[in-house]
Amino acid sequence: MNTPHVVVVMGVAGTGKTTIGPLLAARLGVPYAEGDDFHPQSNIAKMSAGTPLTDDDRWPWLDAIGDWAHGRAGLGGVVSCSALKRSYRDRLRAAAPGVVFVHLTGDRALIEDRMSHRQGHFMPTALLDSQFATLQPLEPDEAGVAVNVTGSPEEITERAATALTALSEPTP
Repeated sequence: MNTPHVVVVMGVAGTGKTTIGPLLAARLGVPYAEGDDFHPQSNIAKMSAGTPLTDDDRWPWLDAIGDWAHGRAGLGGVVSCSALKRSYRDRLRAAAPGVVFVHLTGDRALIEDRMSHRQGHFMPTALLDSQFATLQPLEPDEAGVAVNVTGSPEEITERAATALTALSEPTP
């Protein structure tokens, strides 16, 4: 990528945002921020208890991520954030208009299998259905790319970096 964008690595829980985000940041030579770190403790407690967050729960979290992205404008950065709804992405864009999205996509069975093998994460697999029900994929007018999560983290990162490069190249 020619200019340092702020990239939001998005997708449902278990797609690998926390794995791919730092790898992509390293590949692009920019800092990484873990989106989960922006959640207030009350959100983490709700999710740990198996209770899906409401939009009212998410607004302060999205605002905090948007503030971070705004502060990285022109400098570049990568942040993980589920950004499942268009309205969430619109809120992020309102704070940081130049953000681009990498939507990590995959088959539900693969994602559930990956979630069942991770340790120390507060998001239970029981909330996966609510994540898929909430998901609104990127629309054509949104700056971003969809990247399938099959393969190794390195392969996924390579696909993401290649797609981002193609996204930022001028069309003839």
